[in-house]
Amino acid sequence: MKNNNDSQQQSSFRPIVGIDLGTTTSAVAYIHMGKPDMVPSPHNKRIIPSVVLIDLQGKVIVGEDARAALIAMPDRAIAAVKRKMGSSEPILLAGQALLPQEISALILKELKSYVDAHFGAGEKEAVITVPAYFTDEQRRATKQAGELAGFVVERIINEPTAAALAFGLGHIDEDRHILVYDLGGGTFDVSVIEMMSGLLEVKASTGNSLLGGEDFDWKIVDCLAEQMIKEHGVDPRLDLRAKALLKAEAEKIKMTLSTEEAVTVSLPLLAVQNNHPIGLLIEFTRSQFIALIDTLLLETLTCVQRVLQEANLKPSDIDEILLVGGSTRIPRVHEIMSDYFGREPRMDVHPDEAVALGAAVQAGLKSGALAESGLIATDVAPFSMGISVLKEWKGNQVRPGGFHIILPRNTTIPVTRSDTFCTAFDDQTSASIEIYQGEHEWVKHNHLLGEFILAGIPSNSAGAEGIEVTYRYNLNGILEVTAKCVSTGKAMTVTVQDALNRDSQEAFAASAAKLEALYNNDDDDDDDDELELEDGYDEEDILESDDSPTVLHAEAAALLERAQDLLGEFKGQESTRIEKLITSLQEAMDRGDIDLLQRVIDEATDTMIDLEV
Repeated sequence: MKNNNDSQQQSSFRPIVGIDLGTTTSAVAYIHMGKPDMVPSPHNKRIIPSVVLIDLQGKVIVGEDARAALIAMPDRAIAAVKRKMGSSEPILLAGQALLPQEISALILKELKSYVDAHFGAGEKEAVITVPAYFTDEQRRATKQAGELAGFVVERIINEPTAAALAFGLGHIDEDRHILVYDLGGGTFDVSVIEMMSGLLEVKASTGNSLLGGEDFDWKIVDCLAEQMIKEHGVDPRLDLRAKALLKAEAEKIKMTLSTEEAVTVSLPLLAVQNNHPIGLLIEFTRSQFIALIDTLLLETLTCVQRVLQEANLKPSDIDEILLVGGSTRIPRVHEIMSDYFGREPRMDVHPDEAVALGAAVQAGLKSGALAESGLIATDVAPFSMGISVLKEWKGNQVRPGGFHIILPRNTTIPVTRSDTFCTAFDDQTSASIEIYQGEHEWVKHNHLLGEFILAGIPSNSAGAEGIEVTYRYNLNGILEVTAKCVSTGKAMTVTVQDALNRDSQEAFAASAAKLEALYNNDDDDDDDDELELEDGYDEEDILESDDSPTVLHAEAAALLERAQDLLGEFKGQESTRIEKLITSLQEAMDRGDIDLLQRVIDEATDTMIDLEV
């Protein structure tokens, strides 16, 4: 009997892993012999670049080879897609319009192949990390990316919390305050965490989801481009390949200056002028680099000061400083933090692996692999959440659209909170419950999460009927809202994640089919005459999709943006040509005529070539 039970448990075993889906690099980890460890790639790489390429044969490539193609094929390769997570705007990649979560799913599919190679085929669960300051849409997009990649996404956790878990597993018996400073490729987070004999409690978090190493790279790019303009009168940023080459060089400069005081920049062929190649040869120093980025780094210090204030702590109350994320290798980061806290940050935390390892710890707690560790973690709500109410304005006036907070930011989760409101006018029999996320006192400056109507309120005088609104916020950042008429007990409950995605199943199915088509193209690219896809997709469908309204609209939008950027660079007849081009693109996009849009795109492309763009 015992053997049968063991056999059943073994057959039902479903591995659970932790994933750091990063802006510049990604990684996956698991619990091995009671400790977190990385799942390497077939080439024994513990982290991979978060870059996706669709090559000339339509094959999807992720990682180092894709990063190498950023210069050679900038229209077929993409990096830093994490910065666009949560956006509904498609990204044009190799002529195909893909949503950010779909491209992220391709990165996660690559990581899943490593997991499958390690554990064998079958369903896998995952804990995926996000920046602490990610919005509801960004978290949902991340969860969907994991599901599109074939994972069962068990938990979405904040990156600083994951880093603290990786550290806390080895320091369970210690009581201390930890500050996690997470400066990655595209995002910055800082959290204060209290450790109390195995309990990790997040006290406060803040950050900037658009601040990181990518911004430092582009500062260098702009500096190098200005030097080219000064020397040759040519802006290399106007050419896709030259811009990609500058970006790759900027990243090398940044990394070199983390250990050296100066670096020689040699780019012999950046552009062509009068049929002659022109390039750049200069020395770039660490002091120049710091001058470019110091304002951004000091913004992170402002966040550190804010998070300490929100946690009701002083710098002297912090026992440990953990620096996480590749950009913390910049010496100036160490200098700023050391000066502010009066002591050195810890150097025994791997900046690139800590988040993935911490996600694996959370996965181990979930699966029971670390059940005997005694480790427990809590987190906080990154934004305030509440509803729209009537609010006093300019003395005795009252206007709609005031923000009443029910769950303040940095509230420990999971949590349930309620507030009671009343009807606003006589004979009111229904109430609109508008759910918002943000910090401004007026909802128009905050973010609408969803809304619903509570009907069946007894007809009565204004203020006589009470409406109790309850917010339940769980560890995955999913909000459930209930509104109840106090006098009758009639209630209505909405799960905001579902309410926001009424067409989520259809959208998910469409995304899954799109990715399936990409990978089926990989499998069948040598048998084009008999190309057939599952779920009713065949060669005709694919050929039509290349000229679909979504793809053409995305291509036209990209051309329009480029033309608008160039408008100030030309005068006279060239300027007039660009103005006509912008007008034609706008009119064709507004009319929605596919044939017209295709013709205008072709004409616009020819015009760009004529202008040597």
